[in-house]
Amino acid sequence: MNKKPLKSYAGIVVMLGAVWGLSEAAVGMWLKNCASSVSGSLMTGFALIFIAISWVVSRRAGGIMLLVIVASLFKLFDAFLLSLPVLHGAVANPIFAFVLEGAAFLICISLWKKSFLQKRSGQGLLGGTAALGAVGLFPLVKFVTGIPACVAPGTSVPLSIYYAPLAIFLSLFTVPLGFWLGERVEAALLGEHRLPRLNTLVSPLAFLICLAIVTIIRLI
Repeated sequence: MNKKPLKSYAGIVVMLGAVWGLSEAAVGMWLKNCASSVSGSLMTGFALIFIAISWVVSRRAGGIMLLVIVASLFKLFDAFLLSLPVLHGAVANPIFAFVLEGAAFLICISLWKKSFLQKRSGQGLLGGTAALGAVGLFPLVKFVTGIPACVAPGTSVPLSIYYAPLAIFLSLFTVPLGFWLGERVEAALLGEHRLPRLNTLVSPLAFLICLAIVTIIRLI
């Protein structure tokens, strides 16, 4: 595995985490305590795009961990703006989902051969498997946060399980898309002369802009 130093990818990953966190806050405008219908499954597939890009530009578990931390910080900031406690269904449970998505991706990618991951079909299978692991384990959130997973109306089946086929199907395509985007990002932004500017200016600026947008969203 081609491991890279933190300074070579931190700026890009922080930007990705900020955009992911912003997207979660935007979706949260229409959600309350629980995920609405298929929204959780849609966001799983969407989250794996950011995770796949971060993996391509970092090739390290630390890159995925940094991404999850930044996205989680945005969720906590959003909770602060809404005056919600950390142990709330709209805060703690999504953060648990972020961690599961990142962990499932890392576990799956450690089991795949490098040659297989160079194929889009292999990346798609990686995405579907990671999504399966993330949504399948999400009902355990009750034992971590004390807040049970939301269930499908009229049933006792957690939404993550009920709509698991959708999350898995989407991830068959979003993860290869994430790898493709990651390759483009890596080629465009990781040039020797672009990296210092990205880390010292663009990345913090993007982070602050996303925070400002979240604030505006909540003040509307």
